[in-house]
Amino acid sequence: MNDVEYAGFWIRTGAAIIDSILMLIIVLPLMMAIYGEDYWLSDSFILGFWDLLLNYILPAIAVIAFWTYKSATPGKMATKLTIVDAKTGQKPSTKQLIIRYLGYYVSILPLGMGLIWVGIDSRKRGFHDMLAGTVVIRRTKPEPVKFERKL
Repeated sequence: MNDVEYAGFWIRTGAAIIDSILMLIIVLPLMMAIYGEDYWLSDSFILGFWDLLLNYILPAIAVIAFWTYKSATPGKMATKLTIVDAKTGQKPSTKQLIIRYLGYYVSILPLGMGLIWVGIDSRKRGFHDMLAGTVVIRRTKPEPVKFERKL
């Protein structure tokens, strides 16, 4: 497999930081307009409908939509990364992408080990990638990707 570079932990962390900043720029002003300083001072985990919608549902829809249409979030696009099917190197199915998103929760539960695993795995996959059958790559050539099967 000479035309693919697997995306490692730090480049993916950088992409996630870019995505987080962009989401913060959109969501934070709305949250402040709706909840005011109670947004910062409340002891509640979720303050209400708008908190749930803007901080949980909207990001999930946005991320899955970007993955579906662009195979990447804005952060991944900025860092030239693409999510592909781990077996074929082609665009993952919507089902795989939904599993991948939900797999992030699995990845963070055991002390973030599923995310840290990106730095350990030979194909740079986190638990969410393994569950969904995906891999994040940086293409060095525009031709279709061909994967070698590793056991």
